[in-house]
Amino acid sequence: MAQYQAVLKDEAATLQLAAKVAACVGGGQTLFLHGNLGAGKTTFSRGLINALGHSGTVKSPTYTLVEPYSLSQLTVFHFDLYRLRDAEELEFMGIRDYFRSDTLCLIEWPEQGQGYLPVPDLDIHLTFVAEHRRIVLHSQTPAGATIIKALTDDEK
Repeated sequence: MAQYQAVLKDEAATLQLAAKVAACVGGGQTLFLHGNLGAGKTTFSRGLINALGHSGTVKSPTYTLVEPYSLSQLTVFHFDLYRLRDAEELEFMGIRDYFRSDTLCLIEWPEQGQGYLPVPDLDIHLTFVAEHRRIVLHSQTPAGATIIKALTDDEK
């Protein structure tokens, strides 16, 4: 559908873009975060969660699999599936219960949960380019396309 891309020169640029995305999201959306270790997935998630109103620490849920953040407008579930041994484990933990109209789900390493996750509204790819990071957002749904349109309109 729609695509947005940018070069992120430092952590501050990553946090700034995450805040812009946060201004466009609401309940019932799912964002997949792709990238190698250290590519900035958790930094992006932290920026988005903080921009939505969380004032505490945002840690990587590598060992807990999911960290919930109850905010005034919605609940954010931040998943890190890196250590998931078998995608079927998601079924046993009740993964479908997390995807509701009053939640936002951020999922790092979504390929580990293939077959058990819904189609994301946005696929977010972070890669290293020289000394910077490159981010590419692809919409997979009309809701994702709306987020990308807002980001591109914001740059005009």
